Amino acid sequence: MNNPIIKIILITVLIASCKNKNKSTEAESATSANATIIALTANQAKNVPIETCTITSIKMPQITKVNGSIDVPPQNLVSVSSPSGGYLTQTKLLPGMTVKKGEEIATITDQQFIQLQQDYLSTKSKIHFAEIEYNRQKVLAENEATSDKSVQFTNAELQQNKILLAAIAEKLQLLNISPSKISTTNIQKTIALYAPITGFVNKVNVNIGKYVSPSDVLFEIINPKDIHLNLKVFEQVAQTLKIGQRVTAYSNTNPLKKYDCEIILVNKAVNENGLVEVHCHFENYSPTLIVGMYMNAEIVTQISLHNALPLDCVTSFEGKSYVFAVVKSNTYEMIEVHTGIE
Repeated sequence: MNNPIIKIILITVLIASCKNKNKSTEAESATSANATIIALTANQAKNVPIETCTITSIKMPQITKVNGSIDVPPQNLVSVSSPSGGYLTQTKLLPGMTVKKGEEIATITDQQFIQLQQDYLSTKSKIHFAEIEYNRQKVLAENEATSDKSVQFTNAELQQNKILLAAIAEKLQLLNISPSKISTTNIQKTIALYAPITGFVNKVNVNIGKYVSPSDVLFEIINPKDIHLNLKVFEQVAQTLKIGQRVTAYSNTNPLKKYDCEIILVNKAVNENGLVEVHCHFENYSPTLIVGMYMNAEIVTQISLHNALPLDCVTSFEGKSYVFAVVKSNTYEMIEVHTGIE
């Protein structure tokens, strides 16, 4: 820096750029033993427009960067299974397709469906004859033509058949078969599965012709209305967070697209990795947000007062930061500083 022309250019770029005060950086003075004094002549000062700025105390946010993923609450993620074993005979679902609540999504067939309807009709017929026999035994008992034991026996048989009929009816309803529509001419061999919620298909785990059991998850359906951001933060950061706090999220693929979020829940437990889960709600849901997508987030953890300068007033040289301070008229001192929050 022995060339006076270079000195003037540096001053012009660094100090004149103080006009831009939109961005600030905390500036803490360091040892100035090796500071460089730059003195301008009257002609130099006249030809070079120089502006100076003052260190001010302003409120600056402490931003903590964390990461997480798009998640969905349990009530909005539904696994669809068959209430009974059988062979899948029809489905048109593919991952990503949208379905409406109550829409038929698959059909299953099995012999046991026929057997269950047969048992229902048989039991219903038995009840009819059991009622006739019970009424006949009551009349005989009133005329002392039979014992009370016979009346009690026929009544017990009638009640057992009614219990059996009610149980079979409940099983049929679980299979989406209406007991009132069953008749000797209307026995169905297939049952239909319906979408329990409105949303989009996340997984399809079966194919036509496959035998499925009640423990098998055939489909997963997600309601996207309550998709949220699940962040993983360190314990010390979690202690500074509170419900209602603002969060800005963005993805790796499109970091310029920002999503405003609000903290709705901070977990009270630390997992095995020493992290705490923080759940955030998106102010405006975007269809581009996919469950499981990796996300970055910035949280303003605290706001405090700092001595600051406009960001353009600080220059970097050989890995260090410097500012130019006014010593006296037309004389400036280049001082090393340590920058903090930006």
